[in-house]
Amino acid sequence: MTDMLSALPPYAQALDMTIVDELNGAPVIAMPFTDRVQGRPGFLHGGAISGLLEIAAIAAIHQALRAKGSDSAIKQVNVTVDFMRGGVSQMTYAVGEVTRLGRTMANVEARAWQEDRNKPITMGYMHYLIKAKRAV
Repeated sequence: MTDMLSALPPYAQALDMTIVDELNGAPVIAMPFTDRVQGRPGFLHGGAISGLLEIAAIAAIHQALRAKGSDSAIKQVNVTVDFMRGGVSQMTYAVGEVTRLGRTMANVEARAWQEDRNKPITMGYMHYLIKAKRAV
């Protein structure tokens, strides 16, 4: 998991996202509440929450691919985000669950929560194209 910490993309680093745990083999990403992620006063911006879901989904896919011995690249095809309740001014967590990992496509469900993992503030459903890296 340590190599993944340094591998978080600049967007995740800019929002102070970190990998804090693992859940069913997938990294749990945490994002603190700061001015950078605030929308209306006291609440998270929807774009920051969506970005957290995307980072969690990507981390889950890369973890699943590595478990299969693959270093394939991925490309997002489709994303749906359902906002269920407002994210308030506290730590927010997200994790991705790969629901299908095929030869050319991966489906991921990501959830974000604050105090209780069983009460998500947002759910995301994402589909990624898996592209084998070509030898140079």
